[in-house]
Amino acid sequence: MRWDLLKRDTFTSHETRLCAKRFNHKRQREDDKVECRKEFKKGGAIHIQSSFFTGVQYPPFPVTTHKMADHVPMAHEAVLKSSCPLPEETPQIKGYDFNQGVDYRALLQTYLNTGFQATNFGRAVQEINNMIEKRLEPIKDSEEKALKNEFCQRPVSGCTIFLGYTSNLISSGIRESIRYLVEHNMVDVLVTTAGGIEEDLIKCLAPTYLGDFSLPGRELRSRGINRIGNLLVPNDNYCLFEDWMMPILDQMVLEQKTEGTHWTPSKMIHRLGKEINNPQSVYYWAYKNNIPVFSPAITDGSLGDMMYFHSYKNPGLVLDIVEDIRRMNNHAVFAKRTGMIILGGGLVKHHICNANLMRNGANFSVFVNTGQEFDGSDAGARPDEAISWGKIQMDSKPVKNTTFKKLAVFQVFADASLVFPLMVAETFARHAGVLIGEKKED
Repeated sequence: MRWDLLKRDTFTSHETRLCAKRFNHKRQREDDKVECRKEFKKGGAIHIQSSFFTGVQYPPFPVTTHKMADHVPMAHEAVLKSSCPLPEETPQIKGYDFNQGVDYRALLQTYLNTGFQATNFGRAVQEINNMIEKRLEPIKDSEEKALKNEFCQRPVSGCTIFLGYTSNLISSGIRESIRYLVEHNMVDVLVTTAGGIEEDLIKCLAPTYLGDFSLPGRELRSRGINRIGNLLVPNDNYCLFEDWMMPILDQMVLEQKTEGTHWTPSKMIHRLGKEINNPQSVYYWAYKNNIPVFSPAITDGSLGDMMYFHSYKNPGLVLDIVEDIRRMNNHAVFAKRTGMIILGGGLVKHHICNANLMRNGANFSVFVNTGQEFDGSDAGARPDEAISWGKIQMDSKPVKNTTFKKLAVFQVFADASLVFPLMVAETFARHAGVLIGEKKED
């Protein structure tokens, strides 16, 4: 069965698209068209009655005698609306021209004006470089005395940089980027989860392998292989970790009982970095450079498993998280400026942001994650939400390249395994000569 357009000359302009049933009987079809026209002119619904087709209702259409041409100027104005001029300094969108050859530094620099997350990446690079610039500013003697506190054993700098990351990044090759920063004393405070501690130490005992996201869990479990995304960790690695950890826990209990050692998670991590004694480890260098590592959920992982088993073999170990929170917060409170670089979300993001709340907000902030805001999670919260809590300063330097001012808080929606090594390359590594020279002078 077919529908044909009614002829244009039988209707007004608003009726030109009205369809009717094409009937085999010509006379019946003409009668239907007449009835259709009558009902339409009344502004009511069209009810077609015929020997071939009955009962179809069409909604009423507005009746008008205006020509379609009368509406053209309005449509033209809507489509071709004139623009207000943008400021002359507004950047133009332009990407990298490969006709110039392959220059990776130039390529990354064009990200700033590429748009979308590439622009967020470029702005994040600028923000980290601002942290580094302020970090290198000389400190007056009076400022140094005022900023010293009982828990901070590191030199006072113009900007204290907090680096937070989730455990999966240590499981991945991002571990090496983080280790580089810690090895060369380029950051001041680390915050991570239990997995972010143990995975680094376990890699010093046995490797993690590359697998595939689609490997079946049932088969892997039967073979004693654990999957982290597309990474594979043989369960024997955790057996080796237990063999390495138990004597250390025994020694910690002994020192607690005989010497009155007051253990905290950060002190425990400091000891583990000393005991691993491996330059491939992030926490070896944290120990060597006296960079504090805070992990308030240190029991949530294999480390917690080890402490659980050990509590039956040699009970008594106590970890004080209250001393750690005082120490963590004081690193923010007694700082001239603070910068936050947070990879991922959840505990590490909130722990760093909350410490900076104690100083009425951080001065510089860069977030790299894939979290979404719609579920109300901390992981997906935009920086503006942190401003509402006082975790980021309201008077952060605005971005001045458009009239639409924004706070200098940058969130890159991306997998950190893709973008963080590039960020390090364009920031800390590019300024390595100055930063490492500063460390040697200290």
